[in-house]
Amino acid sequence: MKILHASTTVERTRALLGSVAAAVSAMLLPAVANAEYGLNLQEPATPIAREIMTLHNGIMIACFVIFILVFSVMFYSMWAHRKSRGYEPAQFSHSTKLEILWTLIPTLILVGFAYPSTGTLIAMEDTTESELTVKVTAYQWKWHYEYMDGSGVGFYSTLSTPSSQILDKEEQGENYLLEVDNHMVIPAQTKVRLLITSADVLHAWWIPKFGVKKDAIPGFINEAWINVDGPGIYRGQCVELCGKDHGYMPIVAEVKSKQDFADWLSQQKAALDSANGDTKVASN
Repeated sequence: MKILHASTTVERTRALLGSVAAAVSAMLLPAVANAEYGLNLQEPATPIAREIMTLHNGIMIACFVIFILVFSVMFYSMWAHRKSRGYEPAQFSHSTKLEILWTLIPTLILVGFAYPSTGTLIAMEDTTESELTVKVTAYQWKWHYEYMDGSGVGFYSTLSTPSSQILDKEEQGENYLLEVDNHMVIPAQTKVRLLITSADVLHAWWIPKFGVKKDAIPGFINEAWINVDGPGIYRGQCVELCGKDHGYMPIVAEVKSKQDFADWLSQQKAALDSANGDTKVASN
């Protein structure tokens, strides 16, 4: 009976180790598979987003290694020193050396995490040497973008998804609830400073690929900056509960080359000057 019991215990242990190995293999799938199933951050498009991604991946790997080491020691101790093998537990109340050790090691680990994290946090707040400033004002439930270069260019950006899609009267489009009528347009490879505020309640401006998430607070201006690698369309959302239509407040940034952005801004200025001229003529 003892031999049968030992054999059963060994089989159970092997089965448990097999399950753990399968779980570990699943967690260590290639990054491509992780991206496909949405198990990682979105592909970074700015230097800050890349820093955040590197920091996140490094800390996750460190935490996983700590998890494996701690639970390996724990499960081995439970298995190798089980009662059926005749082991008797040690009788002691405390160990000063052990208590110092298990306090010192986690402290050093946290310091190791904090050092690179602090550098990234400081870099996120450094808006100096910006080449362009855009004021972002949140409203229920839309955004207003104003280019602070003296041109007076500014516009509202609101959800453009048809109500028929929202009400399930027709098939939902590719960018369902993530498309707007007017994109925020900025140049690539240019440090752009964002001044983020709100005209009514709390909101939050967030585009995952930029690595930027800032609260929009009434009566207060938050600062952020972005420097996008290349042209493209980048989408985000308001991520602070701001009322009944909170889910209908997307953000779309259109990044152009520097020359294309300069041409776009000139067109916006010309259209604004034309509109102002028409208004003066009508008023006269």
